[in-house]
Amino acid sequence: MDTSMVKRQIEAQDWLEPVADAVQGTTKSVIEAGGPAGKQIEDALNGVWLGHALHPAVTDVPLGAWTVAAALDAAEAMTGRQDLASGADAAVAIGLAGALASAVTGLTQYYRLSDKPTRRVGAAHALINISATALYGISYALRKSGARSAGRAVGWLGYGVVSAGAYLGGVLVYDQKIGVDHAPRENLPAEFVPVLADTDLHEATPTKAKAGDIPLVLVRRGDHVFALADACSHLGGPLSEGKLEGDCIVCPWHGSAFQLADGSVERGPAAAPQPAFETRVNGGQIEVRANPNLPGNSV
Repeated sequence: MDTSMVKRQIEAQDWLEPVADAVQGTTKSVIEAGGPAGKQIEDALNGVWLGHALHPAVTDVPLGAWTVAAALDAAEAMTGRQDLASGADAAVAIGLAGALASAVTGLTQYYRLSDKPTRRVGAAHALINISATALYGISYALRKSGARSAGRAVGWLGYGVVSAGAYLGGVLVYDQKIGVDHAPRENLPAEFVPVLADTDLHEATPTKAKAGDIPLVLVRRGDHVFALADACSHLGGPLSEGKLEGDCIVCPWHGSAFQLADGSVERGPAAAPQPAFETRVNGGQIEVRANPNLPGNSV
């Protein structure tokens, strides 16, 4: 299947825009209504504690459970073995519980997106998965009412729909880079390299520099210079355009906060730590090199 064609077709659907607005607005309102606790819950659902996005891992639960259900349903239909029914029904129920967790983590990840084409693909992904979950809910009710043949049929329909939703999830991850680490992790300088004249870095002023092809943000605090990769691990926002907050630098795009000392995540939505560098001043030049012992360089 031509992924680019499918993506273009969905991105052209203007009617998805108000859907995206409603979903993002509602999610934002719920999180903000929780105050500091709501922010902590958002960070947990984004996978800050895990070190990478939580949503892709959670989606394996409904997909796996409903795959088992589809297989057991097929075996029951072909062989007439009623002893397979309880396993299929349990798999459907597990999938429904997993779908709820998947929806919550997905919405938390989705509501921060601002790119219009990506929002539309995400809205379509959500609508398809909601439809699949509703079908499995109907399937489960039919099974429990004794209408097993109808329940199996609706379950197979749900499996086809959720497979389409999973396909769009792949488009979001692999084509539009949602939920992946945007910070540079490869070809970090193993030896000290000059990146900026010492006189060009002013106190408490985030300043952009480059180590080869890798953009950096430098911050001077007294006699010490901190250096992190400039592209935020969340969605690539420029940390050099952010602000300082205590011992952290805050991404201007979505508010992720990273410790200057080691690049660790202080506050999401970013889940992965930021690559951090050792620094020194040599011959009037600020020099940096990667430190593999810091959290952001060992991801």
